[in-house]
Amino acid sequence: MAGADTGASIGEKDAILLIDHGSRRKQANALLDEVVALVREKLGSSGIVEAAHMEIAEPTIDQGFARCVELGAKRIIVHPFMLAPGRHVSEDLPRLVARCAAAYDGVSFVMASPLGSHTGVIDAVVDRCMAAAGSKAG
Repeated sequence: MAGADTGASIGEKDAILLIDHGSRRKQANALLDEVVALVREKLGSSGIVEAAHMEIAEPTIDQGFARCVELGAKRIIVHPFMLAPGRHVSEDLPRLVARCAAAYDGVSFVMASPLGSHTGVIDAVVDRCMAAAGSKAG
């Protein structure tokens, strides 16, 4: 995976909590569930990977965090499934997740960067544009 070779790894007591904004559209919320399933598959059967929506839909951040702890996580790696490091990523999510973590003794969290300009995102943009270039104009 491009840009992922940091020498760090996800440990046995770690969980990944993917958080998006949340939507009134069920299809939009279902996308996060698909991403969670793909990340789980990539990590293997031992990986704890859960979804949460910042607002509007369930599971909420509280529910997603609690599920990670129920599954045995001692450290939650929070990934904002968002593009830019805007207010939600830099202020709201760290505050909301810190509130969740405070409810559990011995459980910590770290924040991952948003998707941004990661090589994989750029590859996906080019791929989607090439696919659109090959389709009929509307």
